[in-house]
Amino acid sequence: MTTRLDGRVAIVTGAGAGLGRAHALLLAQQGAKVVVNDLGGAVNGVGGDQAAADRVVAEIKAAGGEAAPNYDSVETPEGGAGIVETALKRFGRLDVLINNAGILRDKSFAKMELADFEKVLKVHLFGTAYCTKAAWPVMVEQKYGRVVVTTSVAGTSGNFGQANYAAAKLGLVGFMNALAIEGQKNNVLINAVSPGANTRMTEGLVGDAITAFMGPENVSPAVAWLASEACNVTGTIITAAAGGFGRLHYFETAGVQFDPRQPITVDMFAERFADIYGLDTVVPSTAGPAGYIDQRLKSASLI
Repeated sequence: MTTRLDGRVAIVTGAGAGLGRAHALLLAQQGAKVVVNDLGGAVNGVGGDQAAADRVVAEIKAAGGEAAPNYDSVETPEGGAGIVETALKRFGRLDVLINNAGILRDKSFAKMELADFEKVLKVHLFGTAYCTKAAWPVMVEQKYGRVVVTTSVAGTSGNFGQANYAAAKLGLVGFMNALAIEGQKNNVLINAVSPGANTRMTEGLVGDAITAFMGPENVSPAVAWLASEACNVTGTIITAAAGGFGRLHYFETAGVQFDPRQPITVDMFAERFADIYGLDTVVPSTAGPAGYIDQRLKSASLI
């Protein structure tokens, strides 16, 4: 299995600057033909400028690669379909979708307008769903595809003033988890990157001591690997910042099993809360609706 992308066609949304630009440049360097999507708006999603996508396309072509611009907004189904259509019309296929487009409208939840909450979810969560919805049948039919969604520590751990952004980013983890199950049989793998980098969206959010190491190009190798044939995982979150990479996964404690055939009281729960809450028995969470229900029941000889 190769990490090269020769012959592959990739879409990168929000690729006019920052992380998206770095991803697009590296995918092209790895041999992919790249659709550079960017509306060209401000960090808050207002406005538009085709020059943002055009500049990155020009960079790729100047380095000997192949690329095409797309200026559609991800926040409508028609925009998502248009982005995929650009790949199919210009390059005849689609193998990789990097969902990177995003905006910020930060404010404490008490002061946040619901319109700003909805707008951020529309771009991050719905935008990813719209683009993936358009790409998914293409990938399923050819029995090959690599999809990357962009989550954030704001969603997985929380951050002040970003309730809208955090909700969208953690929603994307659930979206990924479901599609990982659905796509695996057709070799359509979907994973998430949780990046940290110096971009328009992160100005002033990280300390001066690490800023020098936070170039977007230090995130993109993880994205390029997840986009490649060499990628053999699905439903995985990779953290990537300042040249450091890790895996983020949810865990569940072994917990406590009461006899569900008998009344379970609040006091019973309270008495065993330390055993439920303590992290000394954590195990990886498991896919599917049953979780660890059957294991707990078996351990208590109830089934």
